[in-house]
Amino acid sequence: MEISAEIKAKVEAWLTPEVDEATQGAIKEMMANDPKNLIESFYTDLDFGTGGLRGVMGPGTNRINRYTIGMATQGLANYIKSQFPNSQSAVAIAFDSRNNSEFFARTAADVLSANDIRVKLFKELRPTPLLSFAVRELKCQAGIVITASHNPPEYNGYKVYWEDGAQVLPPHDNGIIKEVRAVNGIGAVNFQAKEYLIDYIDEKVEEAYFKKLNEIILSKEEIKKSSNLKVVYTSIHGTGITMVPKALKELGFANVLVVEQQATPDGNFPTVHSPNPEERDALNLALQLAEKENADMLFGTDPDADRVGIAVRNDENELILLNGNQTGSLLVHYQISQRKQRNLLKGNEYVAKTIVTTDLIEDIAKSFNIPWYDTLTGFKYIAGVMREKEGKEFFIGGGEESYGYLVGEFVRDKDAVLSSVLIAEMAAYAYANGTSLYGTLMDIYAQYGLYHEELVSITIKGMDGVEKIKSMMAELRAKPPVSLGGSEVVEVRDIATAKRKNLKTGEETEMDLPTSNVLQFILADGSKISARPSGTEPKIKFYFSIKERFEGRANYKAQVERIKKRIDTIRGELGV
Repeated sequence: MEISAEIKAKVEAWLTPEVDEATQGAIKEMMANDPKNLIESFYTDLDFGTGGLRGVMGPGTNRINRYTIGMATQGLANYIKSQFPNSQSAVAIAFDSRNNSEFFARTAADVLSANDIRVKLFKELRPTPLLSFAVRELKCQAGIVITASHNPPEYNGYKVYWEDGAQVLPPHDNGIIKEVRAVNGIGAVNFQAKEYLIDYIDEKVEEAYFKKLNEIILSKEEIKKSSNLKVVYTSIHGTGITMVPKALKELGFANVLVVEQQATPDGNFPTVHSPNPEERDALNLALQLAEKENADMLFGTDPDADRVGIAVRNDENELILLNGNQTGSLLVHYQISQRKQRNLLKGNEYVAKTIVTTDLIEDIAKSFNIPWYDTLTGFKYIAGVMREKEGKEFFIGGGEESYGYLVGEFVRDKDAVLSSVLIAEMAAYAYANGTSLYGTLMDIYAQYGLYHEELVSITIKGMDGVEKIKSMMAELRAKPPVSLGGSEVVEVRDIATAKRKNLKTGEETEMDLPTSNVLQFILADGSKISARPSGTEPKIKFYFSIKERFEGRANYKAQVERIKKRIDTIRGELGV
């Protein structure tokens, strides 16, 4: 296989004394026996984007390793020093259960301290939301978490947070990217740690988090009445095991069963194909234990414990998985309704969700005269709304369809620890009042209408995959459908131009959103179809949100089956 002169030059730059012998040996092995892998490892530089780094681990410029982590951290250090030139800056660092996560966290700590920045490093793996909390609690200027969320075992990543505890947004994301790209190779990185600038985070931060969590619980009496609620929990080999069972037990849930086969943190995720709680297979062991023990519900968190999937019992006593739209709607409805019932609403509250998340949350907020805000996809944009409104309005809660939720303001990222506790609280309240979470969801549908959502993700592999996806989006923009699934398309929202067009009047209006490559079709019956290409992979996602008049609890299953057939029809009409 032909290796270009450009790639050869990049390889030679890594066969120098700046790179350790083991890495050089691995590169030489690829040169001799695996030229395809060598090209994949060096043909480009792993891009530091708005979300940080994420990629396959291994030697090379297009891989996650000590040197790409080091260059990213050097760029971050340079940016922090430019933003806080007159004070001693500090950065909090956490890591998850993935292979090499602790090593990469320590690498980042070494580079930051070498650049005279104080480091607050977690001694052991901890959930991402605790890092978000620690940044604010310890008054740091930034934070780093080493994680690749639910990606396969060969991946790792690097996410950057700013002083408000949220992932970086403009202008800081672009400023950091610029500095990272300006780092001219491995030789520009200072790896010589100053140990006196590295402090380890003690248990006081976790204690402060649990105290804040306890303060937002609304139904403590109902929890006492339902303390024997049987809950199964799995951390899927991730960080959630360090906090979720403890949080549930401290709140008063005495019957928490842990899936022991998945309780040990392990970056190889040996019991699952993918450690993603959105996928049923990842929760199979938890479902088996829940059935065996006749548990009332189960929770499963992803490796860095910022997302949680749940299952509850339906009217036939079957365990069914709720999707992120359903769980998010339950959380928002519970928080608003309970605050109103307890006279806790002060008139300055709001909720927030992403544009591809169910509009049921909007309907719920409207019914209580609570403002709601739509954001771009990604929880950092919800955190951006929180930053903008801090001190003026209060964030009740919200989330995104991909199993990420938050209530209250002491964390600035989606939080599976907090969410697990609050979902258990909701269940306790329901049981204490003679119903269940499933029954509560049916009551919500009866009041607001049935929303059923599905996500279809299409990967188009090959070098021309990205171009094919661009062509699909261009075609949808040039010739938007006039109807889908038997309902007229009444509005097209093109987030790329931040404009919505009324197809009946032809009127165009501005949307209060940053631009993003997302296209949405709004149907006459209130349904919404969204198309969103991935920014990092040759993948396009279609979000189907179908709204119908609810035909009653007894007919729920049959109605959902009909809606699924309708979604199949719409997919055919869109050619996906």
